[in-house]
Amino acid sequence: MNWLKLVPGWCWWVLALLVVAGAQQIRVGASQLDAAEVRQELADQGLAYQREREAAAMAVIDWQKGEQGRRQVLEARLKSLDETHFKEFSDAQKNISLLRDRLATADLRLSVLLATPSGGSGVSATTNAGGVVHGAARGELDPAHAQRIVVITGDGDEGLIALRACQAYVRTMLP
Repeated sequence: MNWLKLVPGWCWWVLALLVVAGAQQIRVGASQLDAAEVRQELADQGLAYQREREAAAMAVIDWQKGEQGRRQVLEARLKSLDETHFKEFSDAQKNISLLRDRLATADLRLSVLLATPSGGSGVSATTNAGGVVHGAARGELDPAHAQRIVVITGDGDEGLIALRACQAYVRTMLP
């Protein structure tokens, strides 16, 4: 312990300062190491979050592609149905127009079966030698009345075609 007496008093203060400075450096180094670990952890979390967002975006894109494909199939089916019903509608209108023309030119006459005075059905079991119509009592309709009947039946045919089109549309739209 003799050597302790040889060290002047100010050296103790220098030695204490060196120890404190070394401890401070150790603390700074440790905090820098902790900060580096925190930065790395934050970077890892950011990367994981980015991957999660990319996976979610890809899932949405895949879902949109599937929905777009289903929509295109549905649009094609609806277009086909529309074309079919438009053809039916235009064919019905052509038939009605031809029937009206034939009625107007007296090429065709509408007739009705007349009831017999005895209250029977008006249909006989035998055919008339002059034609293929069963029963003897038939009456021709006035051409104007026949035209109105054709218009009414044409409207009914168009209504039925429109109803079938609506039903087909609903069946197509329902899952």
